[in-house]
Amino acid sequence: MKNTGPIPLETAERRTRPAIEVRPVQAPPPAGDRRRRRLADQGRAYLFLLGGLICFALFSWYPAIRAVVIAFQKYTPGADPEWVGTANFTRVVQDPEFAAAWRNTLTFTLLALLIGFAIPFVLALVLNELRHAKAFFRVVVYLPVMIPPVVSALLWKWFYDPGAGLANEALRLLHLPTSNWSNGADTALVSLVIVATWANMGGTVLIYLAALQSIPGELYEAAELDGASLLQRVRHVTIPQTRFVILMLMLLQIIATMQVFTEPFVITGGGPENATVTVLYLIYKYAFLYNDFGGACALSVMLLLLLGLFSAGYLRLTRTDGETA
Repeated sequence: MKNTGPIPLETAERRTRPAIEVRPVQAPPPAGDRRRRRLADQGRAYLFLLGGLICFALFSWYPAIRAVVIAFQKYTPGADPEWVGTANFTRVVQDPEFAAAWRNTLTFTLLALLIGFAIPFVLALVLNELRHAKAFFRVVVYLPVMIPPVVSALLWKWFYDPGAGLANEALRLLHLPTSNWSNGADTALVSLVIVATWANMGGTVLIYLAALQSIPGELYEAAELDGASLLQRVRHVTIPQTRFVILMLMLLQIIATMQVFTEPFVITGGGPENATVTVLYLIYKYAFLYNDFGGACALSVMLLLLLGLFSAGYLRLTRTDGETA
């Protein structure tokens, strides 16, 4: 009997190993098929976006284009429009309220930056350091945003009442001099800035809080090991890490405060002595009090151009080195 000896391990593995199925390599689809498939995918995506695009076209783009056209017309509802060129712009610029409206709007924007821009950031820093009742304080901070703007303005109008208002009652209890608040020409604009800051800072605080919680903790630990104080950590760690959010929210706040309307309309009515007439409030007066839609649209185009140029310049100046490369 022939002794074959033990079967080598490699031979045994080769015998027990299943046969590998060799599949034919499929050729890629032709370029035309890939193009048609990509176009079909894009078509389905735009089909889902069609509803939103129609809403934007009807309620945003068309009114904006229509306003630009009416700015060069003498427009009266129910009558045929008449082209007047730049006459609407000339008439609006010569209005005595024009300079006051722009001055008040720019002053309101500057005061809102000085008063209302730092407060949400500081509140976000405080909320980020809390160890207990975080959810409760977040709700408290965000609560004013959930109140309708007109209701909020009416509450503050009662709060600012020189006679029985809560603000002066609190000052009397503290034996401090009272103020005319929104009824005084010198204090009305500052009073409106306080209202706008209180009513709108909740969303800004939450955005800052989200940005703060995304900062790696190792950066703060390294700063503490280097002996950095709280203010130094905020200056050298927090602010650089949240730079993009700060710059973007500053731009959005400037655009929003340049279009302030609810507070002067509800609380002061543009007074006293035109101290709180803003550009948007003047647009309202031209359209619905003077029945001059051409002048109102001319003012709107001016505001649009100013905000557009400012936004373009702001974004260009605040671009990072990586974006400019």
